[in-house]
Amino acid sequence: MNTENLDILRHSTAHLLAAAVKNLYPEAKNTIGPAITDGFYYDFDFGSIKISEDDLPKIEEEMHRIINSWKSFDRYEVTNNEALEEFSNNVYKKELINEFASDGQTLTIYQSGEFRDLCRGGHVSNPAEEIKFFKLRSVAGAYWRGSEKNKMLTRIYGTAFESQEALDEFIKQKEEAEKRNHKKLGKELELFMFHETAPGLAYFLPKGVKVYNELVNYWRDEHENYNYQEIFSPLLNKRELYETSGHWEHYQENMFLSQTKEDETYALKPMNCPNAMVVFGSRTRSYKELPLKLGDTDALHRFELSGTLNGLLRIREFRQDDAHIFITEDQIKDSFRELFEITEKFYSVFGLEYRFRLGTRPESFMGDPNLWDIAEKELEEILKESGKEYFILEGDGAFYGPKIDILMKDSLGRDWQMGTIQLDFQLPRRFNLKYSDKDGSEKTPVVIHRVIYGSFERFIGIITEHFAGAFPLWLSPVQVKIIPVSEKFEDYAKELNKQLKSAKIRTEIDLRNETLGARVRDAQNEKVPYMLIVGQKEVETNSVTLRKRNSREMTEFQAAEFIKFASEKIKDKNLEI
Repeated sequence: MNTENLDILRHSTAHLLAAAVKNLYPEAKNTIGPAITDGFYYDFDFGSIKISEDDLPKIEEEMHRIINSWKSFDRYEVTNNEALEEFSNNVYKKELINEFASDGQTLTIYQSGEFRDLCRGGHVSNPAEEIKFFKLRSVAGAYWRGSEKNKMLTRIYGTAFESQEALDEFIKQKEEAEKRNHKKLGKELELFMFHETAPGLAYFLPKGVKVYNELVNYWRDEHENYNYQEIFSPLLNKRELYETSGHWEHYQENMFLSQTKEDETYALKPMNCPNAMVVFGSRTRSYKELPLKLGDTDALHRFELSGTLNGLLRIREFRQDDAHIFITEDQIKDSFRELFEITEKFYSVFGLEYRFRLGTRPESFMGDPNLWDIAEKELEEILKESGKEYFILEGDGAFYGPKIDILMKDSLGRDWQMGTIQLDFQLPRRFNLKYSDKDGSEKTPVVIHRVIYGSFERFIGIITEHFAGAFPLWLSPVQVKIIPVSEKFEDYAKELNKQLKSAKIRTEIDLRNETLGARVRDAQNEKVPYMLIVGQKEVETNSVTLRKRNSREMTEFQAAEFIKFASEKIKDKNLEI
């Protein structure tokens, strides 16, 4: 079943869910129930009744009971007054009806069995025959229309498939994904945490900071080889900067804004590109400086609606491996080839598969349509030459230019949109940027906006799930856990710890008054790659006994030999420990 048909099936099943809830809880007010990426949800106002996941089997049973009487979805066009009368006791439907009517939209109601709902359409032809394989998954809170100013509703999530086999495979995958949930692992492994006083913003704990710093350091080391120069730029900027860039018109609702006592409006930086334009324009530039590659890892802030927040995957404060590359038009192809090379290098380090998606001109865009056409044609030619898998998503470009998104596939086969590479003819013109060409004439540069990881926070969340918290050796916050057999060997363990730290290997010693077996199990639960067991024999021979987290085998090394072995593994960024 293709995506469109699956969405229709799932939206139809959302109607069935609403009908079952209304049968069981007549006072409940149903609001909206769309299809989403892996299923559907429906939001309800249950009033004083508390619904939990314990109630889902009962609701599911009612769905199975009533579906047999659903032979079709019948469409009825209604006037504004008719719709308001039918849903007179539902403030949520009335709000939608008035909104749709003010926009001049035709109001329609769909009926199956005895259940009627305000809906634009898109349903299966024979619900009794087609809606068979579904599962209610979870219950969550969700503000009406995603705004904290509105009432908190109860959201019931479910999914539906065309066959029992597809549903069973989905449930199996979801169970595995839950074991790998980055929010759960982040807490267990003490990587990061969240607090109610900072919704959508993460606290990175010492171990999480080590992972973050490793990613940033790898980014810096590799990009120096490609002649990138790193800058820092202001986190707080006047609105005038974003008026010049066009973000004030196209992106204002996603910004954190502040009004000063001097009656000036400032915004927390939601992206780095306007500041990069300012840096380029800060002095006279020559063609000899191009490509000029300015990197920036500053904190960015975007006002994501509370209902969309999801751990590190959807967050309000984040950092990117950001860069803006200022080039001449005849440097476009070579620049993209280099960016594809960097992408391959970075993703292969993590063993990640990826493909590209080309986003073309959106409805709300900035600049000359002819320049857009040129840019889109150029990017598609580059993608064809790359040999990598790609597809086109019409209307998905940034408002200032077409873009190529990097879609990563994780160990569970899930696709994630990570980095993006965007070609932009517009912003340099808006900032009146110029460089002196070979003949002395002034020309406007083209700029490429690009991130490879995407946001560091999101990347950490995704690879935490990809590796199930068992990071490769080079990325692990603790690379070696030293476990002395008893307290008699603590001095040797401490000396060994000094040697490892001198070699820049991240180590900890477990000196707790616990059994050896318990300490080994705890190190395994902490996903530490290497455990070094030291006792009488190791002290006498200046050696260590190595046990890896994924093996019961023991390997003996001389201490110096192990340090060399581990250091080479870390340097080479091996996936296998």
